[in-house]
Amino acid sequence: MAESIDESENLEVTDDDIENKSKGELIKLAGQLRDRRNDLNQLASERASKRDDLNAKTREKVDEAQEHREKRDELNSQVQEHKEKRNELNAEANELFDQVEEMKSDLELDEGTSIEQLKEEIEDLEFKQQTEVLNPEEERELIEKIEDKREQLQEKQEKLDQTGDVEELKEEAEEIRSEASQHHQKVTELADEAQKHHNQMIEAYREADEIRDEADEMHEKFVEAQEAADQHHEDFVRVQKRLRELDKKEEEEERSKREEEQEAAREEAEEIYQKFKEGETLDTEDLMKLQKTGLL
Repeated sequence: MAESIDESENLEVTDDDIENKSKGELIKLAGQLRDRRNDLNQLASERASKRDDLNAKTREKVDEAQEHREKRDELNSQVQEHKEKRNELNAEANELFDQVEEMKSDLELDEGTSIEQLKEEIEDLEFKQQTEVLNPEEERELIEKIEDKREQLQEKQEKLDQTGDVEELKEEAEEIRSEASQHHQKVTELADEAQKHHNQMIEAYREADEIRDEADEMHEKFVEAQEAADQHHEDFVRVQKRLRELDKKEEEEERSKREEEQEAAREEAEEIYQKFKEGETLDTEDLMKLQKTGLL
C-alpha cells in the first residue's frame, strides 16, 4: 500500500514571508512551490489511477459473486423441483405398495400352508393310502384329509391366478420408486453444486471487501496528496500575485523616475534655449540636449 507523503518536503508560506521576502527570494520560492505542486499532482494522479484500478477489480469480484449467486439460486430452484417430483413419486409409490399389501391381505396368500407344501402333503397322504394297509375308518379319514388338502390347494391356486394384478401393481410401484430415487440423486448432485457456487460467492464477496478496503485506503492517500498539491498551488498563486505587485510597483517607480528625469531635462533644455535666444554661444552638449527635447 502507498506510503504517506513526506511532510518534510512540503513548503509552508506565511503572510510575513510574502510581505517581507525580496523579489529574488519570492521568485525562488515560487519555483519551489511550483515544482512541489507538480510532484504532488503527479503523485495524486498515480494514486487516483491505482484507486480506480482497485475499484474496477472490486466491481469484477462483485459481478463474479453475483454470477455465483444467480447460478446457486438457479440450482436451488432445480433442487426444489426435483424434491417436489421425488416426493410426489414416493407418495404415489407408497400408495401403490399399500394397495399391493391390501390385495395380498385380501387374497390371504401369505396365510396358512403354502402351495408347494400342500402338494407335498397330498403326495405323502396319497403314498400312504397306496402303500399302507388301513382299516375302513382310517381309510375314510385319510381320504377326507386328502380331499380337504386338495380343496385348500385349489383355493390357493385360484387366488394365485388373481395375483397377476398384484404383481403388475407391485412392478409399477417399484418403477415409480426407482424414478423417485433418480430424482433424489439429482437433488443430491444439484445441492452439492449449489453449495459450491454458494461458497464461491462468499469467497468472491470476501475478496471484493478486501480490495474495496484497499481502494478506500488508496483514495485517502489520493486526497492527502491532492490537498497538499492544492495548498502548494494556492501558495504559488499568492507568491505570484505578490511578484506581480512588486513588478507593478517597480514599473511605477521606474516610470516616475523617467518622468522626473524627463522633467529635469526639459527644464535644463529650456534654460539652454533661453541662453541661445539671448545670443550666448552653445557647445555641442547643449545642442544635443536641445535636440533631445525637441526645442531645436
